[in-house]
Amino acid sequence: MIVIVAIVLGALLGDLRARRAQGNRKDRLQYAAVHAIAFAIVALFVTILLDRALRG
Repeated sequence: MIVIVAIVLGALLGDLRARRAQGNRKDRLQYAAVHAIAFAIVALFVTILLDRALRG
């Protein structure tokens, strides 16, 4: 669940960042994809750490 939220949030933030840089549609898609992947990787590690910590 955390990973899905991170992917969506990353894509939105990437698109926003590309819009601020006045990027075209391809730039916006690339920024969104890269941010979504990066956020997903971080969220995956957070999920693993939380799972291990809560299991004891």
